[in-house]
Amino acid sequence: MWSQRDPSLRKSGAGNIFVRNLDRNIDNKALYDTFSLFGNILSCKVACDHAGKSRGYGFVHYETEEAAKQAIERVNGMQIGDKTVEVTRFLKRDDREPAPVAYTNIYVKNVPPNFDDDMLKSMFGGYGTITSSAILEDAKGRKFSFINYETTESAQKAVEELNGKDLRTDEQKEEQKEDEEPELLYVGRAQTKAERAREFKAKSAPAAGSQARQQGVNLYVKNLDEDVSDATLKELFETFGTITSSVAMKDEKDKCKGFGFVCFASPDEATKAVTEMHLKVVKGKPLYVGLAEKKEARQERLRQRYQPGAGGMPGMMGKGGKDGMGKGMGK
Repeated sequence: MWSQRDPSLRKSGAGNIFVRNLDRNIDNKALYDTFSLFGNILSCKVACDHAGKSRGYGFVHYETEEAAKQAIERVNGMQIGDKTVEVTRFLKRDDREPAPVAYTNIYVKNVPPNFDDDMLKSMFGGYGTITSSAILEDAKGRKFSFINYETTESAQKAVEELNGKDLRTDEQKEEQKEDEEPELLYVGRAQTKAERAREFKAKSAPAAGSQARQQGVNLYVKNLDEDVSDATLKELFETFGTITSSVAMKDEKDKCKGFGFVCFASPDEATKAVTEMHLKVVKGKPLYVGLAEKKEARQERLRQRYQPGAGGMPGMMGKGGKDGMGKGMGK
């Protein structure tokens, strides 16, 4: 492998190309010999597995963008060895178009209190065959649901048509306060644990600055049983890492109010706790676990989302909870 030692050149991304469908016999030298005709190469590599065998693709980084363009024009579609290669501009992960995700399972929240299984199936059944559905409630009686369709097309159509639908009555609309987030129906693809972890990590990234490194990452936990104490709350989460503090909020009778806070020493530990514990049933109640959000931060987020031209639609960041705590993530 040839590699440029100047990190500013390597990380710029300019002149970087991706070579797909390589013959498995092509090694670093053969790749270099093929592409060195078009300009000075900063680095050149064939991706290999742990046994040193080619994975069938590689990367070539030129000193100039012009050399990369010539290589793409001249080599793309050529046969090298026994394979016809595809040569394209290399894009960083963040710059790539997200690949369409095939899914059949959707998550629904802000379900009206009067909804039952029949009403749910009546609303969602028009988009395709439903193989399974369930309406669940948290400790405060708020409803959410999971619906699984037979086909991806049905699930996608339901999301497109119903996400953001306003199911409030005229009376509820009149009672809505101006500074409150309206409870519009949220319909989206049900996320996996890994996706929830990535989303949480991205959201908590700003909190991982110098102050966060000193104070840790604080999680908000609700739907706790009334018998939960500071010690038992810590026991629930201590397997995920170092806990710097845990507090179960109490009423005047020394009973848990149903929510509390757990602070982890690092963002990675907090991410793991959210991934594993969010919606986990403890003492008959599905826990909500998310990043603790200060009241001022939540108000600013809502202001930006609903100011004219913002165009925001409530997504996985749902209605804020009590004491200014927002729902950090959806299922």
